[in-house]
Amino acid sequence: MTSMQEQQRDYVLRTVEERGIRLVRLWFTDVLGNLKSFAISPAEMENALNDGMTFDGSSIDGYSRIQESDVLALPDANTFEVLPWVDPKGAEARVFCDIAKLDGTPFHGDPRQVLRRNLRRAHDLGFDFYIARTSNTSTSHRQARRPRQSSSTKVASSTSRALTSQVRCARRPSARSRR
Repeated sequence: MTSMQEQQRDYVLRTVEERGIRLVRLWFTDVLGNLKSFAISPAEMENALNDGMTFDGSSIDGYSRIQESDVLALPDANTFEVLPWVDPKGAEARVFCDIAKLDGTPFHGDPRQVLRRNLRRAHDLGFDFYIARTSNTSTSHRQARRPRQSSSTKVASSTSRALTSQVRCARRPSARSRR
């Protein structure tokens, strides 16, 4: 574990204690992108950050057959956040998780792992990805326009009422074109 990861882990544990968090929700998505979660107590948080938490993957669409049902949720401490919409007297928090097999290897159907694998593959093919989120209160979903596309850039844009996210994929210049 790197120094930064350890600092983030310590921050999570300290925040859970200082803010009186009564439940920590471990969030992940199924293969269709639907949010799934289960809750743990603050007493289980340190163990969850160190070793992960097992759960029955056969109950999640596309995860595991009943014969190999147990999987491991590995909380990503960098995604920890106290949920703002719950009662301050009984605060709750959430943390996104990577899903792994019981031996610790990444689960092939985990959408976070699929994204990492595809980003690595695209990078190997010479593409760089740029992701940005901008606040745009004057743009509604119906008014949103896609940015212009050049021949070397593909743009995917999704909008909500007050938030626009853009993902850009651009091919890196080759060594021959830089001469």
